[in-house]
Amino acid sequence: MQNLYSEDDTRVKLIDTKLYASSWKEENIIRNYYFTDGRKLIGNKRAERKFADYLLKFQNNNLAIIEAKKQNKDALDGLSQGIEYAKTLNVPFVYSTNGDKIYEYDLRVSRGEYIENFPSPNELFQRVYGNLKEWQYKLLTQRELYIPQKTLRYYQKIAVDKVIEALINGKDRILLTLATGTGKTTIAFALCYRLLEARWNKENKDQKPKILFLCDRVSLRDQALGEFNAVESDCKVISAEEIRKNDGKIITNANVFFGIYQSLAANSKDQENTQEEQESKFYLQYPKDFFDLIIIDECHRGGANEEGSWRAVLEYFSYATQLGLTATPKKEENIDTYEYFGESVYDYSLKSGIEDGFLTPYKVKLIKTTLSDGYTYNPDDLIQGELEKGFYKQSEFERNIFLPNYNDFIAKKILELINPMDKTIIFCANQAHANEVKRAIDKYKSVKRDDYCVRVTSDEGKIGLDYLKLFQDNDKSYPVILTSSKMLTTGVDAKNVRNIVLLANIGSMVEFKQIIGRGTRVYEGKDFFTILDFVGATKLFYDPKWDGEKIEELKEQDEKEKITKEHIKQTKEESKEKKSVTIHLKGTKLKVLDITTTYVGAQGKPLSTKEFLEFLIGKLDEYYDDEAKLREIWSDQKNRERFLKALANDGVDEDALKDLREIFQKDCDIYDVLAHLSFNAEIKTRQERVLQVENGEFLKRFQKEKAIKFIEFLLNRYQEYGIKDFDDGLKPLIELSSLGNVRELADEFGSLEILKQSFDDLQREIYLN
Repeated sequence: MQNLYSEDDTRVKLIDTKLYASSWKEENIIRNYYFTDGRKLIGNKRAERKFADYLLKFQNNNLAIIEAKKQNKDALDGLSQGIEYAKTLNVPFVYSTNGDKIYEYDLRVSRGEYIENFPSPNELFQRVYGNLKEWQYKLLTQRELYIPQKTLRYYQKIAVDKVIEALINGKDRILLTLATGTGKTTIAFALCYRLLEARWNKENKDQKPKILFLCDRVSLRDQALGEFNAVESDCKVISAEEIRKNDGKIITNANVFFGIYQSLAANSKDQENTQEEQESKFYLQYPKDFFDLIIIDECHRGGANEEGSWRAVLEYFSYATQLGLTATPKKEENIDTYEYFGESVYDYSLKSGIEDGFLTPYKVKLIKTTLSDGYTYNPDDLIQGELEKGFYKQSEFERNIFLPNYNDFIAKKILELINPMDKTIIFCANQAHANEVKRAIDKYKSVKRDDYCVRVTSDEGKIGLDYLKLFQDNDKSYPVILTSSKMLTTGVDAKNVRNIVLLANIGSMVEFKQIIGRGTRVYEGKDFFTILDFVGATKLFYDPKWDGEKIEELKEQDEKEKITKEHIKQTKEESKEKKSVTIHLKGTKLKVLDITTTYVGAQGKPLSTKEFLEFLIGKLDEYYDDEAKLREIWSDQKNRERFLKALANDGVDEDALKDLREIFQKDCDIYDVLAHLSFNAEIKTRQERVLQVENGEFLKRFQKEKAIKFIEFLLNRYQEYGIKDFDDGLKPLIELSSLGNVRELADEFGSLEILKQSFDDLQREIYLN
């Protein structure tokens, strides 16, 4: 009887052989193609990375994936996973095989069939792209620039490929929608490099294109320019300073130009022109057909409506192909952006970024205070000024009324809820409020440094920008806390932000997602970031069009709920707001009524504690049927570790379980929380479990004093720190016990094997009942 091959042998001896026979070369084959980093988990760990067994590529295009099974398995066993991965990777063909049989599935027509041999690279390429014109073929097959340690992530390559595909199909307005922190500027560079190398242009001449990269802020423009340093000789900045250096003439001797467009406030005739507004006028000095491509960064800001800040610029350069980059999905407040560019050619959501491990997960703490629902006049309060009414909504705080005591109260609570050296951004109602919050933080901070908390707003000018640079530098500890209003909603590339504090009402999903994006950057040792919400803004979190199903029609909201431009415009008038009434709270009591921790489920939807418990109970049923099985899992170190990792992959990390423990019984074991949820078992404290062991038969098996003392030491550690303290094994615990080294303690127990067995048995004994 013939011995059937293992999966590894099936790949080498059968699949590879057939690929070679169909003209596939090693340069076209990527084995074990890992395309995600794995969702970040507590303890600087990650969930499992996703990978395809084979990725087949040709002429810089990913054409197929192969899911391989060992020879004695059904050839179709890998098909479902292959289709799922192919959809994620934007790959048109899937091959599922056991080496003997090959099943081909074409995602373009959702149909498959068994085939004798793999198609050749040329055949597959022809089936996907057909007959191309010379310029189309050249553009499609142009490779990206290889930069060590900075290869494109799978979704970044797809985004570039989708734009190339749109260009080949003659599309003039193109939109990409990718969550904040996913590298839109990296995508723009990769695209521009391919266009420059392929010498693509609107007139199909043998010359490099002219590309304009537009931002709405100088800092964003300069940040984007830094991303293009690999083609620095092709780049020029359009600015007043550069034009002065050029004898007052516009800059034309480059291929990639970087500039800024007008802010919404530029349409106000009585407003002074900012640097951004002055420089925007230079574009009108260029011929209308000068640019082949215009890339608009953060195109949801400024807007494409008739009063929008870049509408006039794009209409002037209507000859050029126009690419919008946005971080926000289609919503009412940015519907004009989608009407102008059309539907996005590629979306990559916050949910996807977190699941793939390219963005950091979050949890939300919603803090409800006695003033969360508003301020009602109290005759015992000291009023400076004249109150126009007896009740003010929270959204009127720091605008119509000024509450210095409340700012002090909030600052104290923030400092209680964060670790003192965790990088934190506090979003305030306006620039004056940002100053007040900084004052209050300084009043109660435990770290006595002038630069511990600083304000970064437009009024701070260069000083604020210098502080921002220090804050973004991961090697610098200070400043730790930034207070701001609108300025930091975009353009902050600080990877180690651990807390986002919301003290300002946010009127749009667009602005909300931008703010939350300040915390999503991945950083070593940063398992999650926390949103401290004092204003209830997190009701904007769940967006089914971004995190779930697509909705084609946007339903009109009730008049009182409509999001107006007044909510989202960012003007210099903000800094001129005067607080007509100051209220010193003498009679009104300030206290925290509730802190609700919101857990984010597997589908990206925030869950209340009740919803999370229901979700968790449903998941636990998949792992065990009775308490004996749970006890068997939990009392074995390796089984416990595998179980917790599996739960984390399902969206229930260890940190969430610890939060639940605080709700049920602070001094209990997570095991008891799980047993209570699943079987309504009585919750025991860790002290009760230790007493159970001490009063049982377990300790009587040990005769020597040091052996007994070591077991007692382990029980004390368990009572104080929990079973997590045992996860690193015996050696560190032996060192902490000061009872000798491993060899000496092994002698006390009789042998090393008995010592190890006793350690394992103790864990089972702890959970015996």
